[in-house]
Amino acid sequence: MKATIWHNPNCGTSRKTLEILRETPGIELDVVEYLKTPPSREVLAQLYADAGLTPRQGLRTRGSPAEELGLSEADADTILDAMVREPILIERPLVRTEKGVRLCRPQDVVRDIL
Repeated sequence: MKATIWHNPNCGTSRKTLEILRETPGIELDVVEYLKTPPSREVLAQLYADAGLTPRQGLRTRGSPAEELGLSEADADTILDAMVREPILIERPLVRTEKGVRLCRPQDVVRDIL
């Protein structure tokens, strides 16, 4: 099974999720360090739609400039545009497999799509 993780190596939850994926037999893993290679607006919107999340639910507020940018009251389009400009605003890790997409907080949520 193929799996893609949008990963931040500085995040403990992201590292733990990656570890689960690497330890799962039969996983063909693609690791995307999203701070270096951010997803396009279209990909990000589709990931959230597939995960059943709104962009607001995927917005990282802790340790990001979300509040300073006025995103707490912003609409979905504004949030997505901001995430593309400043990928630190994307909550992580996002994981996609053929069984779906999850925002893996906590990391064990990834098991739902393995």
